[in-house]
Amino acid sequence: MAQKVLIVEDDGNIAELLHLYLEKEGFETKVAKDGGKGVEYFRSFQPDLVLLDIMLPIMDGWTVLKKIREEGSTPVIMLTAKGETEDKVTGLEGGADDYIVKPFEMKEVLARIHAVLRRTGQEEEQGEKKLSFDKLVINLDSYELLVDGKRVDTPPKELELLYHLAASPNRVFTRNQLLDEVWGFDYFGDSRTVDVHIKRLREKLEGVSDQWRLKTVWGVGYKFEVSPANGAG
Repeated sequence: MAQKVLIVEDDGNIAELLHLYLEKEGFETKVAKDGGKGVEYFRSFQPDLVLLDIMLPIMDGWTVLKKIREEGSTPVIMLTAKGETEDKVTGLEGGADDYIVKPFEMKEVLARIHAVLRRTGQEEEQGEKKLSFDKLVINLDSYELLVDGKRVDTPPKELELLYHLAASPNRVFTRNQLLDEVWGFDYFGDSRTVDVHIKRLREKLEGVSDQWRLKTVWGVGYKFEVSPANGAG
C-alpha cells in the first residue's frame, strides 16, 4: 500500500510540483491550499507524513502544527520560505520533525521524507518501548511522558530523544550521533537542533528526582545519568 503524504501549501505551482513528483515516486498525495483544509484533510486523509507551509491563508502553519500534535505523532516537515533561526527553533519546539527552506530541490525533499518514514517504520516494527525510572516513565508506544505520575505534553521528537538517551543510561552521545540516530542518518539539520530539544526537556524534568538527570558533557555531548540503584525498568 502506498504511503500517504498531505501537502499543505498555498502556492499552486509548488503544490503541483510536489504532488506530481511524489506521485511519480510512488506516494499517494492530497493537497490542501489553506490551513483550515489542512486540518480537515489531516483528519479525513490520515496521512503518514505532512509537508506543511507556515504562511497559509485561513490558519497559519504554526496553528495547524499544534492541532496535528494534539491528535497524534504523525511526522511533520515544515516547508517554508522563512529561513531565520527563530522560525526553525519555533518549528522544532512545536513538534516539527524537520524544516526545509524554499527554494529546494525535489530530491532533497524526497530524501527527508524517506528518512522520517524509515525511522517511523523501524519504531513500529519493534516491540514494547517503555522505560521507567524514579518518578519518570517514557512510553514510545503511546507517546506519553509521565513525570511523578502526571502526563506531561511533549512533542514527539523530544520524547524520542529522551527515550534514546535513557535507553543507554550513562552513555555519552555526541550531537552528531543523536542527529544520526534520532532524526535519521540523512537528516540535513545542524547540532543546534539537539540543544533546543535538550533545553526543552530540562524545563520539564528539572528537580523531579535526584536519581537521574540530563547531563551535558562539555565538549562532547549529552547523557542520561542515573544512580547505580536506579536502572531502567
